[in-house]
Amino acid sequence: MALLSKRDILLGSGALGLSGLLPSQRAFAQSPKADDALPNLAANAKPITAAEHQARIEKAQRLMQEQGVGALIVEAGSALTYFTGIRWWRSERFTGVVIPAEGEFTVITPFFEEPSIRESMKIGDDVRTWHEDASPFKLIVDVLRENKALKKPVAIEETTRNFISTGIKAQKAGVKLVSGQPITRGCRMFKSAAELALMQTANDITLTAYRHIYPKIEAGMTRHDISALMNKATTALGGSVEFSLVLVGPSSAYPHGSDIEYEVKEGQIILMDCGCSVHDYESDISRTWVMGEASKEQRDVWNTVKRGQELALETATLGTPAGRVDDVVRKYYDSLGYGPDYAAPGLTHRLGHGIGMDGHEPVNFVRGEKTKLAPGMCFSNEPGLYLPGKFGVRLEDCLYMGEDGPVLFTPLSKSIDDPFGA
Repeated sequence: MALLSKRDILLGSGALGLSGLLPSQRAFAQSPKADDALPNLAANAKPITAAEHQARIEKAQRLMQEQGVGALIVEAGSALTYFTGIRWWRSERFTGVVIPAEGEFTVITPFFEEPSIRESMKIGDDVRTWHEDASPFKLIVDVLRENKALKKPVAIEETTRNFISTGIKAQKAGVKLVSGQPITRGCRMFKSAAELALMQTANDITLTAYRHIYPKIEAGMTRHDISALMNKATTALGGSVEFSLVLVGPSSAYPHGSDIEYEVKEGQIILMDCGCSVHDYESDISRTWVMGEASKEQRDVWNTVKRGQELALETATLGTPAGRVDDVVRKYYDSLGYGPDYAAPGLTHRLGHGIGMDGHEPVNFVRGEKTKLAPGMCFSNEPGLYLPGKFGVRLEDCLYMGEDGPVLFTPLSKSIDDPFGA
């Protein structure tokens, strides 16, 4: 079935008021021949400013005040970077922030890490340190007490590890811990123009890398050979490699592959799922094609998956519950004899996931998800059909919700014979 005429709108600049601030899909015009000729597409990408980090803190504080929460505790990870700009890793030693409902946030970190933490800080100045024989959780409680936050529930960012919550409770200060999900999701689910611009650049890089390596793939190559090509091109184009999954032949029937090593052969499916990041913001694109001539069955399955992508775009209108996008596509596949539901052969995973600083973020295109689609939300649109013992097909492009509906970061794959539209 031909692609919907709506596609012109989905890829057009008029679908979102913010889109005038986004880079155009300039990277798709050509794919240089040599790796050393690949342009750095991230050279002019602008990282998130200190002013935007401050605005995020202030939005979180407004949400806390509305919900009667005294403070939000965030440990190292993407949420810490999101709010403060601090990039830090998770270990057995707590590093994080206490963001009170009013006033300045406080960073808590080991004494010997303070100089490195300060190098990473974009905003704020209050850093409290603890020595190896002391407890960071006492410091957290002290900060909560100073900010009069102990009189109200204290929110914990949703990915925070259990030993931190347990350590805070062990201080016996009467802290009532609640999920910080309504606060963090209330901020992170809705991307700004600056965030969308970084995601656009990351998507430009991934698709350009695909187009660059596609003619280089040959019979006899393994998944590792192909992944190495993709990683090299992505890096040359200015992206930080996040993942480059390559599924060859029968392994494509399993969404995340198998440990069995297959070499590329004529008539075999190649399924790739790759992404990179630019200043912390990610891309996620999947393409499937055949080495040589596709069989009728491969072509039919590919076209069916493609139709699922189109149906998802039709369904993803503003105000629609996110779960309905999955429902509509799954019902279509079920009507053709796949499934039922999440069974194989069929679409065995959700239709898509949220994306931003993390490759997978709330919320998802999955059955039962009632969150309504709103401007600024970003998702993958990745239906697949998996036939165990044979092959699988997955097509994936990411989109953001604009003021008039979904807008694709990358054009949909044209056909099994022309997967990248180069």
